[in-house]
Amino acid sequence: MNSKQPDNADAGKLREIARKAREASYKLAALNTGGKNRLLRELAGLLEQKTPEICAANAVDMREAEDAGLSGAMLDRLLLTPERLAAIAGGVRHVADLEDPVGRVPDGRDLDCGLRLFRRCVPLGVVAAIYEARPNVTVDISALCLKTGNAAILRGGGETGHTNRVLAGIIRQVLLRNELPAEAVQSLTDPGRAQLEALLRLDADVDVLILRGGAAMQKFCREHSRIPVICGGIGLCHIFVDKSARQDLALPVLANAKLQRPGVCNSMETVLIHADIAAEFIPKMLAYMGSRGASFHPDAGAQAYFPADCPYPVRPLAESELEREWLTPDMNVIVTPDLDGALWHIRRHGSGHSDSILTENMETAERFIREVDSAAVYVNSSTRFTDGAEFGLGAEVAISTQKLHARGPMALEALTTYKWIAHGDYTVRK
Repeated sequence: MNSKQPDNADAGKLREIARKAREASYKLAALNTGGKNRLLRELAGLLEQKTPEICAANAVDMREAEDAGLSGAMLDRLLLTPERLAAIAGGVRHVADLEDPVGRVPDGRDLDCGLRLFRRCVPLGVVAAIYEARPNVTVDISALCLKTGNAAILRGGGETGHTNRVLAGIIRQVLLRNELPAEAVQSLTDPGRAQLEALLRLDADVDVLILRGGAAMQKFCREHSRIPVICGGIGLCHIFVDKSARQDLALPVLANAKLQRPGVCNSMETVLIHADIAAEFIPKMLAYMGSRGASFHPDAGAQAYFPADCPYPVRPLAESELEREWLTPDMNVIVTPDLDGALWHIRRHGSGHSDSILTENMETAERFIREVDSAAVYVNSSTRFTDGAEFGLGAEVAISTQKLHARGPMALEALTTYKWIAHGDYTVRK
């Protein structure tokens, strides 16, 4: 992707959007918890009331996406149904029910100079988010930002344009009903590169940029953004089946991790199998997973355990595919000599999202926990739990795979920072 300077019209328009978002953020920061919660509950109710209108707009996006040849995984992310909308509205109500982190005081102390010093959680200010093919994210981020007193600038993918226009209109309607500036949540529906490049230069008014999308888009934004960036959504999740694992229980975990929703970032892409059990476990896995629709990509070591007449789709694993998000029922199969081999593979090819070990040896499990440097590490569990709602955090802005300032599912607390507050008695420094 080549960068070029955005034209003055695009840059001027985006600067005005950011300026209005900054002004709106001051209004939001002044809201008390009760006011924010009433706003969110009203939003949930209006989403339910407007379900036919939202689904009609989404049907247009779906038809255009199918005509454009989008993958099955992208279509699944794009689709809204009445059931999914009910779940989204329920998520908004859940955010309303959660404790408000704004105003929380994590710690405080008395200083020898006479000051009473403490930290107070405050909103970040203006949050921008770029994401693809997920109209639910429009509502999730809006709800989380409103709960934490942040203004939001949202740029969904062009494939969600019709749906996002309707959703943004509903959010705007709720804001105006509550005498709040409509600019508190703004949705950018121009999919053009010029607008994106202008957005990346708004560091004067935008405090953080959250990226949820493909690797190429994230790389471009990291390289060109003047705004601090948090990346999320790239999942290269692994499960290591240790030699001590209970194989009958391991199979349903693998199926859940790979096949429940293959097109999401917390689905498993690679299973690592201890060499001591490969001959016994791989035939079981082929039958169990293959009969449920999985396709297999074994490395050279694993191919020896695949029958020549395997009735399920099999294609040898290419080196370039070790860091590919399949987002389909395809899965890599790798035989590793021991735990060290599994750790080496995850360090080299993982994305820092979610990785799991299936084992009955708790010393092995503890070493895996210590040495796998990912946002979420599991023992005897599917990777599919890495999710804000599943973690009890409510909806999520993203699943951060970096370490600053947030890691893993980013929910309410991750949308706050803090300020130091000092109380004195006309105190001066000596």
